[in-house]
Amino acid sequence: MDFSLSDEQRATQETFRRFAEREVKPQARDLDENPRFPAELFQKLGALGFFGMRYPAPEGNGADLLSYLLAVEEIAAASLSLAAAATMQSLMGTYFVHKFTTGETRQRLFAPALRGDKIGTICMTEPDAGSDLFGMRTRAEQRGGTWFISGQKIWITSAPVADLFTVFARTGDKQLSLYLVEKGAPGLVVGRPIEKMGVRSSLTSEVAFDDAPATCLLGEFGQGTGYLREILAEIRLMTAALALGVARSALQDAVAYARQRKQFGQAIARFQAVQIHLADMAVELEAARHLVEWAAWRSEQGLPNDDQAAVAKLRASEMAHLVCDRAARVLGSYGFATDFPVQRYLRDARFTLIGGGTSEILKINIAKGLCK
Repeated sequence: MDFSLSDEQRATQETFRRFAEREVKPQARDLDENPRFPAELFQKLGALGFFGMRYPAPEGNGADLLSYLLAVEEIAAASLSLAAAATMQSLMGTYFVHKFTTGETRQRLFAPALRGDKIGTICMTEPDAGSDLFGMRTRAEQRGGTWFISGQKIWITSAPVADLFTVFARTGDKQLSLYLVEKGAPGLVVGRPIEKMGVRSSLTSEVAFDDAPATCLLGEFGQGTGYLREILAEIRLMTAALALGVARSALQDAVAYARQRKQFGQAIARFQAVQIHLADMAVELEAARHLVEWAAWRSEQGLPNDDQAAVAKLRASEMAHLVCDRAARVLGSYGFATDFPVQRYLRDARFTLIGGGTSEILKINIAKGLCK
């Protein structure tokens, strides 16, 4: 099949590449060293239409999946912190609001979220429940026509600045339901941001619900797991695109350094040991990119792609860690210095090993698919 980009896809790629180079890259180091929510850049992404790419017109712009992934990669190549916050907004943080809200609630929340004026997040992970969704202890109880949420969530992206919280809660032994809780609801407590080694301006924190009233039930009662499966493949491909972006920057920086750094009277790019590192990095990056494109193509054709998305995410995230590590080796001591961004790439790349499912969980799921 032909994976060449259409004119529209190339235009999307170029738009976000220019934005990333001109607006994001100059601020990337500061966002890492002085963690804060990148509000100005977030608003500019809203103005570019990024948050509405995967939603149909007239509210969004109905971009195809590959166009979205190209945009994600360009943002991630400049700052994985910004990209992590932006992808939460463009997918998990707004998807169920788009799918299930109507009328006044939708008008009040969804359109501002696409502009970046309101910030959304999703609350799944708990202190004792990560990959094990049914290990959740957060519960929902209905009283007088209102649902009340009680429990604790952790590692919630953008929680310190969020206006909309899509909350997974148990409503039975093997049932999860989705609820919308809004900023300012009584009993909603957002903890301080968690200090992290990477993606530091993608703020994450604990969130507690102490009998907090939900604005509404999202979708049908007890169908939360099924709803999550609807976008799980896309979440994984989005995470893979984040990995492609940070790895691409690491490779580019390593090549540039190898060409200008001289030892023993010549550029180190002429040494075979360095060339082998660069070649390995390029091969791994290219292989991961094709897996992502393949899974995206299957999705656009309406073909099953859960297994393909898992494979692409697994390969891309592991590739990003390898490529960033090899880049740091090419730079030698400077790969350890904060004057160069390679050390940031290496720290940030760890995020892609966790988001969208750990490598271990993905391997188990892939093996289950093989053994069906």
